[in-house]
Amino acid sequence: MVAAGALGCLAAGSAPIFAQQNAPAAPAGGKRILVAYYSWSGNTKALAEKISAGTGGELFEIVPAQPYPTEYGECTERAKKEQQEGVRPALKAKPKNLASYDVVFVGSPNWWGSYAPPIRTLLDDPAFAGKTVVPFFTHGGGGMQNCESDMREQLANATLLKALTVSGSSADGSRAQRAVDAWLREIGLAR
Repeated sequence: MVAAGALGCLAAGSAPIFAQQNAPAAPAGGKRILVAYYSWSGNTKALAEKISAGTGGELFEIVPAQPYPTEYGECTERAKKEQQEGVRPALKAKPKNLASYDVVFVGSPNWWGSYAPPIRTLLDDPAFAGKTVVPFFTHGGGGMQNCESDMREQLANATLLKALTVSGSSADGSRAQRAVDAWLREIGLAR
């Protein structure tokens, strides 16, 4: 049984806001990189920003059409129900021209042992077939659990590189920065 702490919702944040930013000038290895992420409390966003800075990738925040509650308990209950029922919530927007990216980083909190339902919706896009996908996750103590294996199963027609997982409580700190830097070098995508 997964404890509610494994949800990854460490602190209530404001409702998500759609955000897409221009890519920095020199992406890693001349590849066109997208860093798409869903973040409820801001932890996965902090990690995504580090990855974007380290690769030159363009940031894209995944925003559900119906935001998750900002109160922790309400969020965990909705997330648990959606995970159990395999819900794929509608999104406010999806990345434009997904097919034009060489590499897509996909980030999510660990919610009840897997990635958040908005990411399931995103990954249903047929443009992921044949793509190089790089997963990253934040967690509230549960580690990666089934996040990477579930993503490999959903994206059977894509190439998944080694995933990164970071405790949400340290996602905005120097320890996470060192982990991101080492991981990007290891997978050959540091700029």
